[in-house]
Amino acid sequence: MKSRILVFIQFLAIFLMILPLGGEVQNLYSGLVIISAGIIIGLFAIKAHSPGNFNIRPDIKEECVLVSHSIYKYIRHPMYLSVLLSMLGVLVLYANIYVSILYVILLANMLTKMFYEEFLWHSKDENYKEYAQNTYRLIPYIF
Repeated sequence: MKSRILVFIQFLAIFLMILPLGGEVQNLYSGLVIISAGIIIGLFAIKAHSPGNFNIRPDIKEECVLVSHSIYKYIRHPMYLSVLLSMLGVLVLYANIYVSILYVILLANMLTKMFYEEFLWHSKDENYKEYAQNTYRLIPYIF
């Protein structure tokens, strides 16, 4: 149930952020570059998974295997980075308090989801501890 609530909040925040509210675009090119970077990171993350291994919820599937190659060799949560970066681009595009508040909600939700998923991985896979020690959580060389 916790996983479903986290995913619901994530998609609700994203939906509300991209609603056409008639807001004026502030930084078109900067926003589009950031959104594009987020999409590219997401595509690399999806490509690294085998069919059936990907899960939008933080729950660990029974047959799921730890992915530690490609972009996952450097960061443990590239899909979360993809979402946060893409939505940061939306924030840069619209640069208003409404989108800013939604981004903070999305960020808090994604961090909660990330830590919950890591807790589950530590419980499921004994190799995860070593993997976690050799990779960054979200942003290479920072976090």
